[in-house]
Amino acid sequence: MRPYAKPALALAGTLALAGCSGSDAATAAFPTWHNDQVNAVSRTATASGVAATTSMKPDGTLETVAIDLASGRKLWGTPATMAGRLPGMGVSAPAIADGVIASVDPAKMGRWKAMLTARDARSGRVRWTRPVHSTFGPQRCGPYLCLSEHTALAAARVVVLDPATGGQLWKLPGIAEVQWSDAKRVVLLRLATNPVIESYELKTGKLHWQQPIEQALGPDIDLSGGWAFGATGANLIGYVAPYTSPRTKRTSAFGLFSVKLDDGTINWMRPSVVRVYPSGSPGYAPIVRPVDQQGLYGGFAKLDADSGRVLGQITAAQVPGSGWWLAFPARMERLGFLKHDTKGSVYDLATGQSVPVEEQHGWSFCVTDPKPLPLKGQAPGFYSIASICEYDLSTGKRVAGQGAPPSWFTGSQDGWRLWRDEKGGLHGVNDGAATAPGMYG
Repeated sequence: MRPYAKPALALAGTLALAGCSGSDAATAAFPTWHNDQVNAVSRTATASGVAATTSMKPDGTLETVAIDLASGRKLWGTPATMAGRLPGMGVSAPAIADGVIASVDPAKMGRWKAMLTARDARSGRVRWTRPVHSTFGPQRCGPYLCLSEHTALAAARVVVLDPATGGQLWKLPGIAEVQWSDAKRVVLLRLATNPVIESYELKTGKLHWQQPIEQALGPDIDLSGGWAFGATGANLIGYVAPYTSPRTKRTSAFGLFSVKLDDGTINWMRPSVVRVYPSGSPGYAPIVRPVDQQGLYGGFAKLDADSGRVLGQITAAQVPGSGWWLAFPARMERLGFLKHDTKGSVYDLATGQSVPVEEQHGWSFCVTDPKPLPLKGQAPGFYSIASICEYDLSTGKRVAGQGAPPSWFTGSQDGWRLWRDEKGGLHGVNDGAATAPGMYG
């Protein structure tokens, strides 16, 4: 679940309450590109030397776009749609596996509302199609494709498909989302009244282990508030955001927890904390804010993803009044409170001590009041993924000529880091960073 994109936000409330230097600068020493032919509104998938994203055209329709990773050149584009995806989940992204890009195309054939189409990643040639009634969109799972289909029907299921042929390898009843996979296993979050994390053998669908989320965070889990997962080494760190029912006025259980990828055993748990934004993947030095039983927010704590222990924190008394947004430098060793067009404040996360704000820079959201996308033929309430900008925290103004956002935000895949600017343009830099998740997984 991601800002402007998934209900992990409940954007207006969570950003305001949870917290809503330097940069990994793209220099002439690294191959870089900027493609302003697209208006990327989804996450970006990369594999097989190609990047793929969902772009919004000026008329509000969607397009699947393939981009050459080495040059940033647009290879091809084709109309895209969403059929049954929930607005809080954000615009669905294409998935890349075994040299094909899978996306959801418009289609009207009786009960079928859309078509899952797999195309050659570089040429765009159609390899196979699969009609779908409703879906959350395709996801890569190891060497295969996973798809939740018929999501609006009682017959909802997850299918695992061969990307070369579209052949179905196995299926699972209900709705689920891929949270992690390697060449042999996939970990799914089962989206149910009592959500469960489950690990399956990719080739056969054999269940390895399952772990109810309530075992980590307590009863009354409600995924309507959103979720996010990130892997670190042999562990998977999960976050479930709070959700207050408009009917009962009760807030669901929420927090952060870690399980072993091998057997699903719970490593540690941190109930009643919210993830802050912007930030890295939950698997990368998660930064959280505790919330007490009265709904009051505490300070900020940086956790060790492996152990869950507190690496550094600042207290609630150190948090300035209101009107601030969080800003982090390249290595997230400091926490900044950005106040637009005026002086902010900065704290060292390891010591909790105040740092002189002069010459301190931090990265924060470029836009703090995002508008819903004017999508044609779609339910209202979809937002693009967020972009971040570099600020001088002593003045609250943007830094001129900023470079690439930090790797905690962009993540890295095979040395490439990709990000969307606030106009929707897509950027890439090959700075050799180690493969790692970013804010959007």
